[in-house]
Amino acid sequence: MRFLLSSFFLAGASTVAAASSWSFEDATLTIQPKGAGVGTGDKVQLVPELPLAKPVSLGTTDTLKLLLTATDGKSAKRPHQAFLTLADRSSGLEDSFVLKVKDNGKGKVELTQKDLPIQFLTSEQPLEASIVIGSFGSSAPLKAKVFELDVTRDPNTPLAVPEKPLRYAVDKEIHHIFKDDPKSPPKIITLVFAAAVTACLPVLLGVWAALGANLSHLTKAMSNAPIPHALFFGSILAMEGIFFMYYTSWNLFQTLPAAAIVAVVAFLSGGRALSEVQERRLAGLR
Repeated sequence: MRFLLSSFFLAGASTVAAASSWSFEDATLTIQPKGAGVGTGDKVQLVPELPLAKPVSLGTTDTLKLLLTATDGKSAKRPHQAFLTLADRSSGLEDSFVLKVKDNGKGKVELTQKDLPIQFLTSEQPLEASIVIGSFGSSAPLKAKVFELDVTRDPNTPLAVPEKPLRYAVDKEIHHIFKDDPKSPPKIITLVFAAAVTACLPVLLGVWAALGANLSHLTKAMSNAPIPHALFFGSILAMEGIFFMYYTSWNLFQTLPAAAIVAVVAFLSGGRALSEVQERRLAGLR
């Protein structure tokens, strides 16, 4: 007999636990105009089983405030999730706004037209407003339609349309247009500067002679170190020729390798040629 009674009570307790579900109570909906004092505005009571008969109007400057107490069965409790969900029946678009719920189950949410997506602002039909409450455990969640929201816009206020999101796709083919290669200046300018350099050569030779240059030592220098002197003098002429080619037709990639080779030859031969000149100077021949 005791076994039968225990089984009966256990079955009844499990049935009650399975039948418990989330709901809400003491729910009030307030539409508060801008500038109105706290606690003012049109208030209506909301119940889970019976949605409001008439749509609620939300103006451009109005604020919607929803207060409720979430319940699990008969006791007030804080759920894991609680939302006010708005849905557009024509497009099927939904958007949820989180209710801030305390430990005692009291929740609150506020929204204005600025919080709504642009699709809701341009909807021709009232939006369906539902309260969604759910949490962990065996209690059944709640999704109850409580009212319809009619968003009324000011026709004199332009609608701020957001920019289209960035979409990655195949772009148009890009045709690169490169600048033309740099060209040499006109020939007349080249001739002017060439004449100016040529006119300076007699002055250079005169200064060289005034400083004590002695051409009679040329034979002696060439006999002592013919290859270094010839290579050094030839490298100077070759470098001038490279500059001339770069000025007229060569590009930088053609000029640099040739200039590097001539510079190495000038460095090695010039060192040996200067050593020969120093030897004659120490011998008192200069």
